[in-house]
Amino acid sequence: MPKNRHAVRHTARHSVRHTPVAPTHTRYLAHGAEIDAHRHDDHQIAYAGRGVVAVTTDAGSWVAPGTRALWVPADTVHAHQAHGDVELHFVGLPATENPLGLDTPAVLAVGPLLRELIIEYARTGSPDTTDVGSPERARLRAVLLDQLKLSPQQPLHLPTPTAPLLRAVCDILHTDPADRRTLAELGREVGASDRTLSRLFRGDLGMTFPQWRTQLRLHHALVLLADHTPVTTVANLCGWSSTSAFIDVFRRAFGHTPGSHPGQGQDRSRGQDQDRSRGQDQDRSRAEANSSRSSATSPT
Repeated sequence: MPKNRHAVRHTARHSVRHTPVAPTHTRYLAHGAEIDAHRHDDHQIAYAGRGVVAVTTDAGSWVAPGTRALWVPADTVHAHQAHGDVELHFVGLPATENPLGLDTPAVLAVGPLLRELIIEYARTGSPDTTDVGSPERARLRAVLLDQLKLSPQQPLHLPTPTAPLLRAVCDILHTDPADRRTLAELGREVGASDRTLSRLFRGDLGMTFPQWRTQLRLHHALVLLADHTPVTTVANLCGWSSTSAFIDVFRRAFGHTPGSHPGQGQDRSRGQDQDRSRGQDQDRSRAEANSSRSSATSPT
């Protein structure tokens, strides 16, 4: 999980770095690198074309792999952390323009077209302005905004508790997501009944204890996968009863299996592409050789 998950909550607003313009550009972050707590006067989209990015606010944390993007509304104090080597694409939008109609952070599904639009728009952008620029860029931006409106939200928010008893329980599980104790057993450690804690989960976090623990484990799994941890090891470290159970939950949450997750599949895919390329070259060489032999024996 992000090391700075408590940092935003405990940072006084007047001491937070204020960058009025939300930059539109591409930035590269090494594994574990952080962008400290700050806020913009603009809305911002953050998309990791490679690796996994985590965004933390005082309301909780969001972790997004390469099939998801993060929406950060204007004036939201937030911090970023990279898991794996991250290629991070930012798109800034004026506060007056909100294609999603959202005033809270969210995770959005990113299909192939939206992915390419975000990458191209960020690549040709500027960290100092949200201006549209050329007519070509304005058209690119218009299509990007249309695709954003069609992008469904994903329930990948891990809310931060405010109630002290609940915070104590959540901190235990943040430290060890594989802890399989029941809510009653955890309650005995922090001095609260499971009924009290269950009520706090619903009232303070808007979800049940099993739902919150599943979100925590999925977030932790994304971080481990970005660091190329084997799928079976991830399942064990995150507390799933079996690897197959982990794969099933992960597939339902992200639309693909953890084995095909970018952090797991990049090296394997690169090798497969190289093998495919070598095979194509060999086929081409054989075809050229056959053609040469045919030409040599054919009548002129």
